[in-house]
Amino acid sequence: MKNVLILVCFVFLHGNAIPQSVQNLKISKDNRFIVYQNGDPFFWLGDTAWELFHRTDKEEADLYLRNRAQKGFNLIQAVVLAELEGLNEANSLGEKPLINNDPSQPNEAYFKHVDYIVSQANDLGMFIGMLPTWGDKFNKKWGVGPEIFTRSNAYAYGKYLGNRYKNKAVVWILGGDRNPEDEEDIEIIRRMAAGIREEVGDRQLITMHPQGGNNSATWFHEDEWLDFNMFQSGHGKKDNPNYLATAKLYQLSPTKPVLDAEPNYEDHPINWKADQGWFDEFDSRRAGYWSVLAGGCGHTYGNHNIWQMWLPGRTPVSQARTPWTQALDYPGAFQAGYMKRFFESLEWQKLMPAQDLVKNSPKEAGMEILAARANDGSFLLAYTPYGSGFSLDLSPLRGNNISLTWFNPGIGEQINAGTMKKKGPMEFDPPGDEKRGNDWVLLLKAE
Repeated sequence: MKNVLILVCFVFLHGNAIPQSVQNLKISKDNRFIVYQNGDPFFWLGDTAWELFHRTDKEEADLYLRNRAQKGFNLIQAVVLAELEGLNEANSLGEKPLINNDPSQPNEAYFKHVDYIVSQANDLGMFIGMLPTWGDKFNKKWGVGPEIFTRSNAYAYGKYLGNRYKNKAVVWILGGDRNPEDEEDIEIIRRMAAGIREEVGDRQLITMHPQGGNNSATWFHEDEWLDFNMFQSGHGKKDNPNYLATAKLYQLSPTKPVLDAEPNYEDHPINWKADQGWFDEFDSRRAGYWSVLAGGCGHTYGNHNIWQMWLPGRTPVSQARTPWTQALDYPGAFQAGYMKRFFESLEWQKLMPAQDLVKNSPKEAGMEILAARANDGSFLLAYTPYGSGFSLDLSPLRGNNISLTWFNPGIGEQINAGTMKKKGPMEFDPPGDEKRGNDWVLLLKAE
């Protein structure tokens, strides 16, 4: 459809007003999404800053948080007992989190720094996705450890954290990139969750972050404390079809929201091997659109340099190569904000996967076209990663006339393509030539 097109720019870059407080969150009535207490939808746009509490001082934390708020992020995923020698290497203030590495003896001076960062994030309108610990502290399958948690001290530590942050805008994320290996590990996670829940009640949500290629439902789907499912599609595979994991979890009973909490990081070596190339902003944003249109309740962006807060002089993990202060403005972070604002311009909480509506789409890995439709027939979305042509069954759209809009995820602009009569299956040809990174979202609205 290469007719004359009108270019319209989405004005949702920087400068949007940042709320000074945030409400608590809860699960929507249909158990598909996360909403604020007043019922307004919450489109999760997270950033992975695992070492934020451990490796930044106040000035650095302020720089990071202001940058993320300006780009539209509304949740920061960070770890209290961090991965990179988080127990035995002091934070920027010279403080370690625990006395004698004992979870029942938290160091008040360390936690005051955590308090500061949590409060600053909340004041900027962002939640903290708080991981009480990285997983090597209960299952040292790899990493530094040491293993310090038992059933009893996990419960006490959970109660301590829950009581300390029960009045803050926090979502609790257990696990920490580690799967439970045995019943003891499972019970450590459950007991930590029980301690948190005893203090926070139903005011805050709790979930679990597993290691790459896994999901929380494997162990905890029917546990009442698990409010929504997380999975990690990870960094080991090029063109990783993360939407398949989203679709699988979407179908589980009882129904719970689902989120890819760690897709491939921007500027991460593919499969941890630089000779295979590096994931870029296209890989990052494609994972987001794929997962949301498959039924996800949002998206977590990540940058390989930022999660570890890498700076020259620090030992890089997995070939990190860019100072985190510079990586803050990599293109993928801006594009994550474009995505959130695009969905928030719609009644996105009405979306349900509609892959059966896509016809004549490419089958090659990485080029798969995803579709979703509003449950009331008011609009339909289709995402084409390479700008490939395709056809759609439009029968779920109500009425006889539809408006067409192409949204460019890379630059945050949309092209209004007019209105037309609805027919049977219709063919659509995105702007530009078919190639990697020429991705578009087609928005069809019933008129």
